[in-house]
Amino acid sequence: MNLSFEIPGLINYWIVIIFMMIGLYIVISHGNLIKKIVGLNIFQVSVFVLYISISKIDGGSAPILDETIKSYSNPLPHVLILTAIVVGVATTSLGLALIVRIREAFGTVEEDDLLKSERLDD
Repeated sequence: MNLSFEIPGLINYWIVIIFMMIGLYIVISHGNLIKKIVGLNIFQVSVFVLYISISKIDGGSAPILDETIKSYSNPLPHVLILTAIVVGVATTSLGLALIVRIREAFGTVEEDDLLKSERLDD
């Protein structure tokens, strides 16, 4: 079995895995809250690419009823991704607004500094 012919067909899935791991690494390794939001957005983009990749069929066309078309691409994942993008923008803006409030209240956006100030209050 020669893998050189199979890898180009799976490139979308490799991109998904790479984006997921980059996003997860950023969320886990960084203490800055803004960087965590960026990591979550990268992870979210990888999920979008995954759903779009699995919904496309080679040779499929738009789901318009026509007797000459034999296979159709499923439009449902694309609609779900559009909804997920809107939800993602809303949650990102909410997260950034909370970070602004945290910065105003505590003077920092670093997780370690916030935990230290919490311990000092106890």
